[in-house]
Amino acid sequence: MDVSVLRARLAAIGQDHVLRFYDRLKPESRQRLIGQLTALDIESLPALIHTYVNNKPSVAIPSKIEPVTALPNKPDSARAAHYQQARARGLELLRQGKVAAFLVAGGQGTRLGHDGPKGEFMVTPVRNKPLFQVFAEQLLAHGRIAGKPIPWYIMTSDVNDWATRAFFQRHNHFGLDPETIRFFQQGMMPAFSLDGKLLLADIDSLALSPDGHGGSLRALARSGALADMRARGIEHLSYFQVDNPMVQCIDPLFLGLHDLAHSGMSSKSVPKAGPLERVGNFVVGDGAVQVIEYSDLPESMARQTNPDGSLRFNFGSIGIHALTISFIESLNSGGPLRLPWHRAEKKVPALDERDVLVKPDRPNAVKLEQFVFDAIPLAANPLIYITDRAEEFSPVKNAEGVDSPATCRRDQIRRAARWLGACGVEIPQTYGEPDATLEISPLFALNAEQLAARGKLLPRLIKSGAHIYFGD
Repeated sequence: MDVSVLRARLAAIGQDHVLRFYDRLKPESRQRLIGQLTALDIESLPALIHTYVNNKPSVAIPSKIEPVTALPNKPDSARAAHYQQARARGLELLRQGKVAAFLVAGGQGTRLGHDGPKGEFMVTPVRNKPLFQVFAEQLLAHGRIAGKPIPWYIMTSDVNDWATRAFFQRHNHFGLDPETIRFFQQGMMPAFSLDGKLLLADIDSLALSPDGHGGSLRALARSGALADMRARGIEHLSYFQVDNPMVQCIDPLFLGLHDLAHSGMSSKSVPKAGPLERVGNFVVGDGAVQVIEYSDLPESMARQTNPDGSLRFNFGSIGIHALTISFIESLNSGGPLRLPWHRAEKKVPALDERDVLVKPDRPNAVKLEQFVFDAIPLAANPLIYITDRAEEFSPVKNAEGVDSPATCRRDQIRRAARWLGACGVEIPQTYGEPDATLEISPLFALNAEQLAARGKLLPRLIKSGAHIYFGD
């Protein structure tokens, strides 16, 4: 783009200060800054700044909030036939090549003490496999069952894209065909000063940050991934996030329920650990299924109970979804992605009016991001399915304490012990916990039922203190 034209467009909205160093930049630095600026929808910035930066829009809470109706993890007698049909439908979709996996993996492992992509973090109890390998082995196993590979779309970010691609190459893509894996980058949003000016992180770079997991739906379109899916005949995406190694990357039952309901977007939920657990809440707000953040649901409402003592609002959001390709296309048609922005005041290192890089000790900037669950109210027939937390949800978010590597490894061992115990294997116990370190590769068994089919390969007894890996 002609820099004079770009300068004029920026001047028209009072943002041409970001080009004040342009004339003294080297060619590669000029290219970097121009690339960042042309990636912005410049003409839409004034309205965005007015709405979300100069003003602090209050979070719109529905006037009428009711509990959502969710499908149970295990069917009752009235639903048994439907669940059987749904599982068969999910398996058929996989055999037909109509399902792809979609991993959101733009984060770094900094909070876990890992200097690199979070997906590189080693998390399994015996072999210490990285998160990426856990997911890859699941997809390999499902591909074997389906008789064809499961395409895998991986969203990286500006800070970890190269490192993620290199990691997969070093590990030979964990046995997957590289042609079935497509990497693409998450979109970035500029940070704004509190008075609405674009901030510079350096003389040749805007202060940028990822545009949120909701932005993944825009990145799918902009990167060409959606067009690639159409060309492959894919109709459904299985969406999951990088921090949860216990997730079922592909769940035939869930996908079948989603498809049979003609749902544009379906979501998995878990019963909350307590009324104030820091997870979003699935509710029906003013007639629409949606998620209300834990910080926005009034505490008095969060604590409401049913006559049996259970929580009235007890369906937590865990970032596992199924979406149709046509629904994602509709969100991107006719203009910007149709999701609201969320405002947060943050400390952002930036050049000041003296062109000195300042690392603030208090919030100096506004960051904007979008959340994927905000798409749910826009979807046809949104479906909520209750999964078993002990089977499918134990993220690694913190270095210690709740949702840490220690709790995640504990939960993986518990699940392995539970599966083995159901197969008649005697598991040693100490203070109610398995007294052995156990790991079951997805290539050995994806679930307890598959493990039972491996019965002849299982031991009758596991010794106290043993470290046992069940591999391919």
